[in-house]
Amino acid sequence: MKLLVINGPNLNMLGIREKHLYGAKTYEDLKAFIQETADRLQVEVEIFQSNHEGVLVDKIQEAYGKIDAIVINPAAYTHTSVAILDALKAVNIPCAEVHLTDVSKREDFRKISYAGMACEAHFIGLGFEGYAKAMEYFAQK
Repeated sequence: MKLLVINGPNLNMLGIREKHLYGAKTYEDLKAFIQETADRLQVEVEIFQSNHEGVLVDKIQEAYGKIDAIVINPAAYTHTSVAILDALKAVNIPCAEVHLTDVSKREDFRKISYAGMACEAHFIGLGFEGYAKAMEYFAQK
């Protein structure tokens, strides 16, 4: 099984940004956690991060025919990007949405997830563990 883990804007700033929400672990820590989870599950994983909406759309489109499932944390684009939603729908690859924090308990605008509308599973507010749960979900399917 080949998984693509996509991370959106500002996730590269983990460990620096809003530590009261996201903690002190870095993006490098997150990538190591994802790779360790993939190794444990015996799945292949590609980890990708961009701060640019079009680059994220391109990456989703490039996955067509090459990737078995997508785990996506669209970050701030969750609440604004119909383009990412449309890309996920276009490739029709099974997809799970992940968020480190519980976005439903934050600002009102964070309660809408466009990307989530294309996802069959959602792992919200579990920190790094949400990525593991999403990867396990697909490994067990």
